[in-house]
Amino acid sequence: MQIAIAGAGIGGLALALMLHQRGIASRIYESAQELRPLGVGINLLPHAVDELDQIGLAAPLRELAVETAALHYYNKHGQPIWEEPRGVAAGYPVPQYSVHRGEFQMLLAQAVRERLGPDAITTGVVLESARTETGQAVASLRRRADGALIDVAADVVVGADGIHSALRRQFYPQGDEPRFSGRMLWRAVTDGAPYLDGRTMFMAGHQDQKFVCYPISEPLRRAGRSRINWIAELAVGDGELPATDWNRRVDKSVFAERFADWRWDWIDIPAIIAGAEAIYEFPLVDRDPLPRWTRGRLTLLGDAAHPMYPIGSNGSAQAILDARCLADCLVQAGAGTLRSTETALLEYEALRLPPTAGIVLRNRLNGPEQVMQMAEERAPGGFADVHDVIRADELQAVSSRYKRLAGFDPAALRASREQRA
Repeated sequence: MQIAIAGAGIGGLALALMLHQRGIASRIYESAQELRPLGVGINLLPHAVDELDQIGLAAPLRELAVETAALHYYNKHGQPIWEEPRGVAAGYPVPQYSVHRGEFQMLLAQAVRERLGPDAITTGVVLESARTETGQAVASLRRRADGALIDVAADVVVGADGIHSALRRQFYPQGDEPRFSGRMLWRAVTDGAPYLDGRTMFMAGHQDQKFVCYPISEPLRRAGRSRINWIAELAVGDGELPATDWNRRVDKSVFAERFADWRWDWIDIPAIIAGAEAIYEFPLVDRDPLPRWTRGRLTLLGDAAHPMYPIGSNGSAQAILDARCLADCLVQAGAGTLRSTETALLEYEALRLPPTAGIVLRNRLNGPEQVMQMAEERAPGGFADVHDVIRADELQAVSSRYKRLAGFDPAALRASREQRA
């Protein structure tokens, strides 16, 4: 069996590694001319780390990423709303990590080339369309160097080509436009002194004005410094999607004044903003859940299948879970447990589409971050004690409900690992 994967992002690379572990050949086709460590920070939740552990990446990940110790929520006055331990400290069998997205992507790409061969990733080719014909799948790729169109035959074509997926657009050419939240994100990385314990992620504010911070470099942390990934978020207007570049570099003056007085005894947010080398602007967008991901021998994975707001740290985690599920289903088809390759793709869709659709919709309601909105609505001027305005059991319920929905409830993950042992 041979799988053609369009896209060398986290989902596509993870899929190639998981297929290889199960004895299935694959090749990745990437539109970029060269893979480079671009982007900012991401969080890898324990259920994703568990999958990475199973493909032998626990050790290199531990050297690269910060093991997240805690997650804190604050209101716009810097007053604590909710705190919880994360990873091993929260009872998980594996850690949670914060890491630079590009560096993590390079780790995955290196593992793909070492295990599958130096030619396992073809760069500079753009997926234009795909089709199923006479018992195989065919991907039509445009070579960027000379514009030539080449066809690649495989048993399955997987569209792991992101939120602007060509395969998704082929499946749904109309009525599947990005949905803009009316909020804009400004994302950057700042090197500076550690805050709190140097391993804590925090969010402050509410749904219309929010700041997120977490450290992402373990080597720098060991040296007593911190590489801080941060996101500033503001409501910007009438809900029309900006027509400009979704990843354009901007000056801090576009948004920084709104955070000018966010200095508290444990953090200086204006200083963090001022220390960034480059700031990039993104609209907060997703797409509506799809009724189907699969047609014949073609299917979608990751952001191509279920782009979601970056709330609850779930985008990369769900792509990794997609990869493991798809690899397992294809193994069953190869072993004759499932009737055919097409059945395997439908089984994958049946297992993964409902939970990811639920996360997309829950994230529109702010996911676990709704505790900040609850505090803003009930006590916009602040509070002496958060439990005067939000009961402890309400806060706990928000956190627990989202963990169950997104598949990283500690007890469930422990049980899964024990079952495999």
